[in-house]
Amino acid sequence: MIRDVEFKDSIAIADIYNHYIQNSTCTFEEERLSEREMCSRITAVIEHGMPWLVYEHEGQIVGYCYAKPWNSRSAYRFTVESSVYVDADSPVSGVGSLLYQHLFLRLDILDIKNVMSVITLPNDQSVAFHNKMGMEQVGHFKRMGFKFGKWLDVGYWQKELR
Repeated sequence: MIRDVEFKDSIAIADIYNHYIQNSTCTFEEERLSEREMCSRITAVIEHGMPWLVYEHEGQIVGYCYAKPWNSRSAYRFTVESSVYVDADSPVSGVGSLLYQHLFLRLDILDIKNVMSVITLPNDQSVAFHNKMGMEQVGHFKRMGFKFGKWLDVGYWQKELR
């Protein structure tokens, strides 16, 4: 079931995200997040009127996605940045796709025009996923982040709603 986030979900969300912090380059964060920090991030998204969705399966959060403002300048008010993370041990397939489908519908209702996603490169799985979701690569920046002893590129993907 896909639903709006509740603050009680912050522990599970932090656990999902911390796996990626510690084991992958798909996020450039290097320190684990506490439940308190995750609550703070959820609050910031909600206070901007943006959706934060979770996928709950048999009482367990197995994925989440959200959109946050792309930039604080008013001319960017119709553009958001999206993120999606799925529990590495999720017993359900297709969680990311279902979450993004719901997110895009919610953003469309909010009159959002552009959805941006930032992908660490190389990351064939994330590139294929974002392409499948109708996003297209619009930028590539070389050696933007340094994690696990190597320089990593960043790609920007965009989807125009409507």
